[in-house]
Amino acid sequence: MKIDNSIDYNQLSNILNKYKQEKRFTLAILQDIQTEFNYIPKEAVFHLAEYLNIPVSEIYSMATFYKALSLTPKGKHIIKVCNGTACHIRGSNILIDEIKDLLKIKPGETTADGLFSLEIVNCLGACALAPVMVIDNKYYGAMTKEKIMEVINEYKEAAYD
Repeated sequence: MKIDNSIDYNQLSNILNKYKQEKRFTLAILQDIQTEFNYIPKEAVFHLAEYLNIPVSEIYSMATFYKALSLTPKGKHIIKVCNGTACHIRGSNILIDEIKDLLKIKPGETTADGLFSLEIVNCLGACALAPVMVIDNKYYGAMTKEKIMEVINEYKEAAYD
């Protein structure tokens, strides 16, 4: 049974049934829901609140507190651009502008085709590679405008093959 247009009730039930019906598992369940659906759908929040017998507001409070959780759909590929000190000094703003121009999205947004989301982060812990970006946990260092275009085109080509 579909809960909304994007998730299946059986998938959600499988996640919920892995955990005891105790409030202490809320974050772990939210993380699993995010992993499964690439975001936390509204209907999943309501089902989780019912499952744990806690107010919906507590679920929303947790889902909005943690930056790793999202209540809006994310792209298939999440691009994270470091804007920490080393990356900033070495031109991360130029990279961010190039990605915005190429994909026609702003940080925090997802492309219309659902392929990419753009996030700006304070540090990726790879200062020696500055400026650096990460796509799906793969690090790309010493990035330039030209390299940005090449990397993004590789992901686009792979998606449409």
